[in-house]
Amino acid sequence: MKLKLVALSIALLATGGAFADTLSKVKASGVVTMGVRDSSGALSYTLGDGKYTGYHVEICQRILAGLEKAAERKLEVKYQPVTSQNRIPLVQNGTVDIECGSTTNNATRQKDVAFVVTTFVEEVRIAVKANSGITSVAQLNGKTVATTTGTTSVQTLRKNKRATGVEFKEIFGKDHSDSFLLLESGRADAFVMDGSILAGNIATAKKPSDFKIVGEVLSVEPIAIMIRKDDPLLKRLADDTVKGMIKSGEMNKLWTKWFLSPIPPKNTKVGLALSASTKAAWDNPNDKPMEEYVQK
Repeated sequence: MKLKLVALSIALLATGGAFADTLSKVKASGVVTMGVRDSSGALSYTLGDGKYTGYHVEICQRILAGLEKAAERKLEVKYQPVTSQNRIPLVQNGTVDIECGSTTNNATRQKDVAFVVTTFVEEVRIAVKANSGITSVAQLNGKTVATTTGTTSVQTLRKNKRATGVEFKEIFGKDHSDSFLLLESGRADAFVMDGSILAGNIATAKKPSDFKIVGEVLSVEPIAIMIRKDDPLLKRLADDTVKGMIKSGEMNKLWTKWFLSPIPPKNTKVGLALSASTKAAWDNPNDKPMEEYVQK
């Protein structure tokens, strides 16, 4: 692995990649910055005291272990909390070297950043209070629907054919926990977001049985780890790391750990089985944007 990366680095330098790449940057500074989320379900969340964990955080730690070997020096990993609004600018300007939250890979974003091969295919769903009586998109007519600023979930809802003729008021939380609080406090009748994020927030709620995920799957979206554009060395290293984890079965073990087993801090289960869409992405690793996925 080490020889392979060194050879690749030399090849890139020879073609003019020079010191614009992340490897050169961390080799000089000894520091790499991981973008993390406070409440992106089991993908990325905080344990407090500056500690972060989750499915994507753990995958990124594997990638950074490979980067450390390539840099041939110990790297200090700094955690930078990001939001839906600032995650892309912070990757673009170099504040964050690798973003390990819950970002949808789409064609618009690919103009500004690059994505590692897909690790998770998300299903956009609706969370409501269990006693609300709401069981479908059609029943959102006249209701208040929460989502998180900077995300595409309500746009997805409005575009869905099942929402034709359904009029609802939008309300935005500044982050996923804030959006869930809008639902929990009764200021919103529903929270539309990635299913894993909904499940994660429900699992850590004061009383998880008060909430449930209902209705149709609104869309499927490839969720991926984000890096800067025009950094083929890091792209290759990260892609190879994820492909290796899939091939070895480590990815499947991580899924069981984060989505089917009790997770900290409350030792609750997210209870999200591996979907056919995610399994298909693992069977054929790729960084296709959501526009290339068949809309349900």
